[in-house]
Amino acid sequence: MRRSARRRRTVTAYREHGRTVVLIPAAFTAAEERRWVDQMVAKLQTREERRRRTLGSDDDLMARARQLSAAHLDGQAVPVSVRWVENQHRRWGSCTPADRTIRLSGRLRGMPEFVVDYVLVHELAHLLEPTHNTHFWSLVHAYPRAERALGFLEGVEFGSGAPLPAGAADDELEPGAVD
Repeated sequence: MRRSARRRRTVTAYREHGRTVVLIPAAFTAAEERRWVDQMVAKLQTREERRRRTLGSDDDLMARARQLSAAHLDGQAVPVSVRWVENQHRRWGSCTPADRTIRLSGRLRGMPEFVVDYVLVHELAHLLEPTHNTHFWSLVHAYPRAERALGFLEGVEFGSGAPLPAGAADDELEPGAVD
């Protein structure tokens, strides 16, 4: 719990390095503090539970990758595994074409489905073209919501205060190094 002299009415809660942080106005009484901390912790837990339920397991990701490959890449991108990982803090996803594995950052959990789909299509395209060349981007942009998803991810990164890579607005780079 952190009190702020600048904060007047709003209460915010988030997770930081495995801890819950609740920001409250400095003027709150002890009773108000207890009530708001309890309420905000419960709200965070509900949100996290909802996120875990909506995106499912690694098997669900694999099934979704197969559907997206069939729909947008003529079924040519065939991964051996697709899984969630919690150790990617700078990338949204990664792909190792040599062993045909794809990993998606757990930070994507709870984001809109079209954003997760975009990252999956991006990584699937790496199975067909390892570099970010023109052919690669033509594969990625076969996904009709690619630009919208890129904009969403750029907004998430901007809102987090993380610096965007140079040229992130260009088609040559993507936010969060979605490799």
